[in-house]
Amino acid sequence: MTPKADADLFAQESAALAQARAAHADPRADARAALADMIGHYERLMRESRRLIRRSDRAELDMNQMNRQLHELAQQLEYRATHDPLSGALNRAAVIDQASACLQQEDMALIVLDIDHFKWINDDFGHPAGDTVIKTVVSCLRKLLGSDAAVGRVGGEEFSVIWPTADAEEAREVAGHICDAIADQVFGAPINRQITASVGVSWNPRGTCFELAYSRADEALYAAKRAGRNCVKIHSQLPPPVTPPPAPSDASTPCH
Repeated sequence: MTPKADADLFAQESAALAQARAAHADPRADARAALADMIGHYERLMRESRRLIRRSDRAELDMNQMNRQLHELAQQLEYRATHDPLSGALNRAAVIDQASACLQQEDMALIVLDIDHFKWINDDFGHPAGDTVIKTVVSCLRKLLGSDAAVGRVGGEEFSVIWPTADAEEAREVAGHICDAIADQVFGAPINRQITASVGVSWNPRGTCFELAYSRADEALYAAKRAGRNCVKIHSQLPPPVTPPPAPSDASTPCH
């Protein structure tokens, strides 16, 4: 705003101030009239100032409310982008991101588990019962591991737990507790049978890529399935893969 615009904005007040100064300097002037005029303009400025302050306060309150709403909306969008809508566990993308970040900083166990015979649950009791099983398994894991544990749902009935640890034996113990806790869990009607899970574990030193950590845990998980389910298998304890013998040479193929 230019000085001319400032003067125009307070033209009446400036004139009243000049009149009051002149009256103050001239003993013959009507000082009371100049003072009355100044009082009127001062009161008007006070009223306008209060009105502007109230308007500013309302604008600040509105802005703060909008900021809070935007912050809450951003949190909701972030939650939806990183969590499974059914169970509230981390989704697959969030598991990959968190596990990859963890592996860059420290040793980590990746625990994967799969609900045994989940298709039978849906077939025998209905899909709503299957959804209840999924949500109950996540609740069971959080109760066992703590609310801050990174628990993810990476498939229909497959889950992952990110467990930072430098102790491979600790990872095995945690996986065993998970397996036992699910087997002991009561799921309620209409489910009238025990629900179990097969668990696979890979322990990985810092710097391991997520893909390798997951493939190792997945191999251990399928070993647990082959071993009869409702058990834990550790990748480092799996027998080495059997290398098939070379195929015999075809006797009908002429030698050159």
